[in-house]
Amino acid sequence: MKTDSRSLSTKNILLVGSGGREHALAWKLAQSPRLARLWIAPGNAGTAELGSNVLISAEDIPGLVGFARERSIELVIVGPEGPLALGLADALQGAGIRVFGPTCAAAQLETSKSFAKGFMQRHGIPTARYAVFTSHEEAARYLEGIDYPVVIKASGLAAGKGVILPESREEACRVLAEFMVAKSLGAAGQEVVIEERLEGEEISLLAFADGVTVKAMPPAQDHKRLLDGDRGPNTGGMGAYAPAPACPQTLAEKLSRTVLQAAVDGLRAEGIRYQGVLYAGLILTRDGPRVLEFNCRFGDPETQALLPLLESDLIEIAEACTEGALARTSVLWKAGSCACVVLASAGYPAASVSGVPIHGLEARKGNCIVFHAATRREKSGELVSAGGRVLGITAWAGDLPSALRDAQDAINQIGFAGMQYRRDIGARGLRHLQAMRSAYADAGVTIDSGNHAVSLMRDTVRSTYNSAVVAGIGSFGGLYDAAALRSMRRPVLVASTDGIGTKIMIAAQAKRYAPLGVDIVNHCIDDVLVQGGRPLFFLDYFAASCLEPQMVAEIVSGMAGACRAASCALIGGETAEMPGVYQPGEFDVAGTLVGLVEYDQILPRPALQPGDLLLGLRSSGPHTNGYSLLRRVFAQTPLEAVLPGLERPLVDLLLEPHRSYLPLLAPLLDDPTAPVKALAHITGGGLVENLPRILPASLGARIQRGSWPVPALFSIVREMGGVSDEEMARVFNLGIGMVAVIAPESLGCVQQALGEETWVIGELVPGERKVILQ
Repeated sequence: MKTDSRSLSTKNILLVGSGGREHALAWKLAQSPRLARLWIAPGNAGTAELGSNVLISAEDIPGLVGFARERSIELVIVGPEGPLALGLADALQGAGIRVFGPTCAAAQLETSKSFAKGFMQRHGIPTARYAVFTSHEEAARYLEGIDYPVVIKASGLAAGKGVILPESREEACRVLAEFMVAKSLGAAGQEVVIEERLEGEEISLLAFADGVTVKAMPPAQDHKRLLDGDRGPNTGGMGAYAPAPACPQTLAEKLSRTVLQAAVDGLRAEGIRYQGVLYAGLILTRDGPRVLEFNCRFGDPETQALLPLLESDLIEIAEACTEGALARTSVLWKAGSCACVVLASAGYPAASVSGVPIHGLEARKGNCIVFHAATRREKSGELVSAGGRVLGITAWAGDLPSALRDAQDAINQIGFAGMQYRRDIGARGLRHLQAMRSAYADAGVTIDSGNHAVSLMRDTVRSTYNSAVVAGIGSFGGLYDAAALRSMRRPVLVASTDGIGTKIMIAAQAKRYAPLGVDIVNHCIDDVLVQGGRPLFFLDYFAASCLEPQMVAEIVSGMAGACRAASCALIGGETAEMPGVYQPGEFDVAGTLVGLVEYDQILPRPALQPGDLLLGLRSSGPHTNGYSLLRRVFAQTPLEAVLPGLERPLVDLLLEPHRSYLPLLAPLLDDPTAPVKALAHITGGGLVENLPRILPASLGARIQRGSWPVPALFSIVREMGGVSDEEMARVFNLGIGMVAVIAPESLGCVQQALGEETWVIGELVPGERKVILQ
């Protein structure tokens, strides 16, 4: 696979903004090996620890463009909405500088709520009923004629203060007068949107966009009101957490498609390319999701709760958005949850107190970070508050309760005079989780076990990734870059799906699970190999009556090890808990592997003929077949027993993983003059039923009994179980896991190339397509 050339270069980056969002962005950018130098304009005391603050206002467009030119900035990332509304992206693009953020035309989705509502109506994006007014008198008359609760929105940008939820008609009239007559919000309130007030859970769904492709982030939930219980005035946001349990993965995927992708497609249809972050504020009503608003940048404080979960390189993602290359760029997310609690100053949001000393920032855990929002460093070195929302205390953990607890533990160590914050951040998420647990528990399902299992196996799965993996675990589906196919003459995909069968019952009895993961991967690799294919990626399936996270992690660890050995990516799968379908203690493991082969190298080759030799390659044991019979034969035998004739305990032999023949045979098959004409994987059905699968109708196979040493385990099964030779050959591989068909003159060179003991077990003969045992 080709390596993306972007990964080879470092970038000088300018980050625009000064709040908690910008500190979180700087923190994530600083983790990238592709960062050469980071400037932040104007930044805060927190960003100064990660890069160089520049005393240029975020809304000084000429100053920012001039600085970017002077310092050879290669990418500008815009945090707040103000510069976008003023055309910063347009000015930078005009100067030939890449910018992660939408143009002024695209940013109308946020800068003009009247434009946004009309746009949604034109493109069928679900939203609330609304009307737009520039006349106070007309707006007041409209209020008199409706009988449902409303939201009043200033159409222009109002720094998070332009959305009011009046509790009465009288309050609604007062808000209209403040916006449109008293001009409390200046030009932002000269045009207002009166919108139907909807009921339901509010969700923030953000996505990266490059003008064509959209890749959604985990859904988050913000807390706008100042006080616990969603009381008090609206603020810029008092905290957030992600992912939000109220918006499960399937719903988030649907909303990404029907809202975010629809918006990007709609803008493109209107001649506007949208690149950057697109943020949909949604409400989940009884009648379905509705869009409350669009924002054209990272949310604040949602960013503080999202970026700690981002596994991928933010610089690569941002650059891909500017280049239209997002579809082939990996965007991976960590398992678990993240929560951010905002610490605000006294008087916020009306009149914030500044200059108050802050203490206790040093005492925090490794999974917790303090994002500075409104802070400054005095000449004395003392850290003080510098505005309303001062700090964002952010923690991430395996689940939401743990993340919230760790954030609160950090808050307990921090203080400044007049500090105010909400103590119920995430409470709705916890209630939703509890409701889900109760519903699932009634059905016998424990969702926490599934989450824990995913957390345990995340790192080992990602150890199998290569440059072709665009998205894997944590995504809705695995994405694999197929660009390498362009270099092939006639590429053919080869796929195999299989299960392990009743071998899993012996593994469960012995409590040894990792070999099962090796079994399923290697079985599928061998099935693809016999058609000449090399593995590309693997998908697994695990289902049980009740999930045991450690067991799942062991099995997946085995899968990952087998995938790494085969240079195969484990890009996803399914872990399901299904009481009732599986009885207590039962589980199943299956998988699908996709491989690749050139059309003219597909096996078997057409040149098979009488006299061709059958070369047997040893198996590592029963592999994954015949275990129903094995369990019956050894039902009364302790698994730890070392039976006469065996050198190891019985359990070791029964759980010996299925052998992969890829490393042994791949060099031979890669030779353009390869002497291997066909391969037969000896699985269920043994030698008798698997060899005919590769033969033409005019050829049979004659096998000479005694031409290879049958392992002692199979002899013991025959004797203890009273199994006939014919049944043994139909059920087991008898020590031969793969058969290669070769011309007699090739025998010497093939055996030398294989480098291990092999046996000529028979030959092809004219006649019916079947196996003759002699």
